[in-house]
Amino acid sequence: MPWGTVVNVATVIAGSLIGMLLKRGLPKRFKDIIFSGIGLVTIVIGLLNALAVGESVPSAAAVPRHLMVVIFSILIGGLLGEAIGIEKWLDHFGDQLKQRVRGAGERFTEGLVVAFLIYCVGPLTILGSLNEGIQGDASLLYIKATLDGFMSIALASTFGIGVLFSFIPLFIFQAGITLAGAALGNFFSPVLVNQLTAVGGVLILGLGINILGLKQIKVANLLPALVVVVILTLIFG
Repeated sequence: MPWGTVVNVATVIAGSLIGMLLKRGLPKRFKDIIFSGIGLVTIVIGLLNALAVGESVPSAAAVPRHLMVVIFSILIGGLLGEAIGIEKWLDHFGDQLKQRVRGAGERFTEGLVVAFLIYCVGPLTILGSLNEGIQGDASLLYIKATLDGFMSIALASTFGIGVLFSFIPLFIFQAGITLAGAALGNFFSPVLVNQLTAVGGVLILGLGINILGLKQIKVANLLPALVVVVILTLIFG
């Protein structure tokens, strides 16, 4: 019995029925974040398989064993972020600062949000902050600081002073991860750190698509995926 295909057919049927029931009740913004999440994960899977070219026998190893956890983390986290309205909160925070900062340009809020996301969702942020918290080793963050410094020059020349004020959410987010690492210690297993890094990589991909102007993805609303992946990894290992 081709069980893989049977399960695939079953999920299509179940998903279709649920979608039909929610056709009128599911707001467009939730549909959009679901499609964005699926699109990002699809690109990642495609890249993984492309990198596997040259193997004598194509194998499932091209797709990480825990990728399902990453997929569900992105989708569930996206729905939670959309429900909470994280992107709106960041925009509101930026707009409030904009009113108080003399000389803030039209792109103040955009610059703040873009800079914050670039600085905070990458692998170096997660690994570096956890390393400092757990082992007291800040070397990765020093490397990140150097890269961010040069990135700030490019961003500020484009978006203006809003990039400067991204240090506020940057400090809160990054210091929070470091303190969590210090408090929880060995709770962050290698598998969990890898999963967090994978989710961060997907978010970086979405941010890159935004910067290139290919499509506007609400990357900030995907941030809860970093929490969801911890929960799912602990449950499913």
